[in-house]
Amino acid sequence: MAREKKHRSRGRRSPFAAAALIGAGLLITGGVYAGASAAFASNDQQTAATTQLTAADGEKLFNANCATCHGMNLEGTGQGPSLVGVGELAVEFQLATGRMPLQMQGPQAPQKKPQFTEEQIKAMAAYVQSVSPGPTYPKDEVLDGKGDVARGAELFRVNCAMCHNVAAAGGALTEGKYAPALTSTSALHMYAAMVTGPQNMPVFGDMYLDDTDKRDIISALLYQQDAVQIGGFTLGSLGPVSEGLFIWIFGIGALVALTVWITAKSN
Repeated sequence: MAREKKHRSRGRRSPFAAAALIGAGLLITGGVYAGASAAFASNDQQTAATTQLTAADGEKLFNANCATCHGMNLEGTGQGPSLVGVGELAVEFQLATGRMPLQMQGPQAPQKKPQFTEEQIKAMAAYVQSVSPGPTYPKDEVLDGKGDVARGAELFRVNCAMCHNVAAAGGALTEGKYAPALTSTSALHMYAAMVTGPQNMPVFGDMYLDDTDKRDIISALLYQQDAVQIGGFTLGSLGPVSEGLFIWIFGIGALVALTVWITAKSN
């Protein structure tokens, strides 16, 4: 009798099995890749956080971006003034406010978005300070905003309001120049402006305004930045110019419109 051959039963695979296997493989591969990428990124961030730029790095940045106008030795050229003695405070102010590098020649360097990071700015400032020392950063208490606000407001009105406006809204000067608004200026840059005298700003040395005076002025300006405006529309806090323009346009315009309406009704 012939032996019957046993056939192995072959189970039918689901048509979705291959797709499920591929999907599971992709998910596992993606998870492993994402985890590895996160680990590498974390290590890179820790390395970057512990790495600080030095004055030597600042020298390289200065030579690449500033020396064309200010000279390789800070001596200045026909395109830019000398930086001898300006100190790190002036460099930080000009770079952090975006006034430098200069966008274009004009009556005044406008404020714009900074081109360098905070660490790069501090590195270039440290380099300039190491070559030719000058005004440096103040003590923290000078910038803490806890000075005498009333006294600071009085000092501001006497020494600064003729250019910056009594409400620190800024104002026009001669020959296309202007005093910028101080409504969003940081405490450090207020101090730097008083000490270094950028643009058309005079230098207020310690013989004229000492650190206590500067602290009070900064405190008054910081208080004004945070104060709630009352009394209606500020109209830019530009005084009679904007107020008169508002009255001329809306006040007289309303009278003219009313006159036309009365005439039309009478006819």
